[in-house]
Amino acid sequence: MEMFIDGQWTAAQSGARANVMDPATGEVVDTVPLGEAGDGDLAIRAAAKAFATWRVTAVMERARLQKRAAQLMRDRAREIGTILTRELGRPLAGTVLEVQRSADLLDVYAEEGLRLKAQMPLTAIAGEKVIVTREPVGVVVAIAPFNYPITLLTFKLGAALIAGCTVVAKPALDTPLSTLMLAGLFHDAGFPAGCFNVVTGRGRGIGMSMVEHPIPRKVAFTGGTEAGKAIAAAAAGTMKRVTLELGGQCPAIVCADGDIAVAAAAIARHAFSNSGQFCYRVNRVYVERPVYETFLKELVAQVAKLDVGNCLTSSCALGPLVNEEIYRNSEKQIADARAKGARIISGGDRLTGEGYDKGWFMPPTVIADATDRMLVMTEETFGPVLGVAAFDDRAEALARANDTPYGLAGFVFSRNVAAALTMAEGIEAGSVWVNNIHRSNHDVPFGGMKESGVGREKGRYGIDAYLEYKTIYLSYDASLG
Repeated sequence: MEMFIDGQWTAAQSGARANVMDPATGEVVDTVPLGEAGDGDLAIRAAAKAFATWRVTAVMERARLQKRAAQLMRDRAREIGTILTRELGRPLAGTVLEVQRSADLLDVYAEEGLRLKAQMPLTAIAGEKVIVTREPVGVVVAIAPFNYPITLLTFKLGAALIAGCTVVAKPALDTPLSTLMLAGLFHDAGFPAGCFNVVTGRGRGIGMSMVEHPIPRKVAFTGGTEAGKAIAAAAAGTMKRVTLELGGQCPAIVCADGDIAVAAAAIARHAFSNSGQFCYRVNRVYVERPVYETFLKELVAQVAKLDVGNCLTSSCALGPLVNEEIYRNSEKQIADARAKGARIISGGDRLTGEGYDKGWFMPPTVIADATDRMLVMTEETFGPVLGVAAFDDRAEALARANDTPYGLAGFVFSRNVAAALTMAEGIEAGSVWVNNIHRSNHDVPFGGMKESGVGREKGRYGIDAYLEYKTIYLSYDASLG
């Protein structure tokens, strides 16, 4: 496939290309252009040209086009999902659902956009009005990671477009094909050329050049914390606004009075979804000592139900990790835990044999008796590895949960609602789930505290990030003669 710039499929100026690999088989799925700074400049200038007219397009028209794109996404969900499974390895049911839920988010943004209003304070001063209005920020550079490429781009794209901004998106080189398909779909929906452009290439090449480019007024990025810090520093050079959704090392606290079966099922489901490749997954679990062994037994029973395989050709719960680098981090954390005396009570070794040898397959791995010195309890894993430790005092558990530079999500299980809510309020994270775990809602804010990010996405909170306040002071002749 080619890049999508100004409504046209476009090759890189250098002619260079990169392979997109199937992580389950090692086969080349397709190739994409390996864009550089000049390609980014071309896309940004197309977006700037489109912004001049898109910013004054009626919000009702923007909403109509956005809802039409959402419906096309639902119509083509299986087509896009199949490509996403091939480039990412996630089960097909999950990739199709990602497309469908992303379409739902587009609708939410469209509806929230129709509710945006200006204000006029009642000054009661004759011949004077003060109008507080809002305007789109401008051209937006949206950089999304490999793990949920459609969802995490839609977080940014849907909010930016309904606000009146135009977008240049850069997907991860591991999973660019589904994003390029999305660009063609938005074009089919009737969006003007230049409103939504997609370039492909490496972050340190085309990505950073667009962050430093003088035309864009905002950068929206989801990815690792170190990369986010570099982007924030570069964006500061031209005072660009930023929304950064970064890494996580998310704790779950299971109290003795919690429903152990519910907690084990929810944690197993959430920790190992997408083979653990997402930022707000449960990474570490603290269990009150009286129920520690009971919880471990129930957790292992739940994990045993999760089969691993090629999710395009078979029905399975987990697919491969997306590439060797991501796989090696899980391998490193497991080796570290073994060396420091932990028990590996499920998984722990790379899957080999027919159907596995050509991909990066790691089974869901549970590390018991983990300590705060182990990598699995301190560093983001981004893989199917879960650390579990016992605690004796709930204040101690809360302190250990917060002893991290990250603050994206947390999870609490206790039948004592007062205790659970108190603990949820004490967890330093942007989102906390109590007594179950489900997907984040589309109409509430999502984002992190501390080094897990800056700003919020989803709902009206997400749109706010793409609008600037402007105050207009109007003086006029208030006489009637």
